[in-house]
Amino acid sequence: MKKALLAYVGTLLAFLVLDGLWLGVLMAPTYRALLGSLMLDQPLLAPAAVFYLLYVFGCVVFVVLPAQSWQRAARLGALLGLVAYGTYDLSNWATLNGWSAQLAVMDMAWGAFATCVACSVGFFVANRVAGTKR
Repeated sequence: MKKALLAYVGTLLAFLVLDGLWLGVLMAPTYRALLGSLMLDQPLLAPAAVFYLLYVFGCVVFVVLPAQSWQRAARLGALLGLVAYGTYDLSNWATLNGWSAQLAVMDMAWGAFATCVACSVGFFVANRVAGTKR
């Protein structure tokens, strides 16, 4: 239980920091330019919080805890991020005016990278801090 909790907290903090920098600092002007009127002036915090809590739960259950090494956690995290973000982005590209291939590819690459790093951090925290050496 302690290991799972540490995995969750480590993965969540890593993902929040990465996504906060990506969305709030690095890419905010790009997203605004590409999405225009599709974006809200302020994001809705409740659905955002549910997304982060649920997505990190999936990361921990499907990647961090089953992985036998940080390299495997990184690879599986990248794959999970590509699939999850790909589902979102490709569905939006297929159904929404204003969603472009450029946006889909950029966001999918980000999802793969951010999930890879967050799962690696979660694996490290769960196994090193909890005392399991892998």
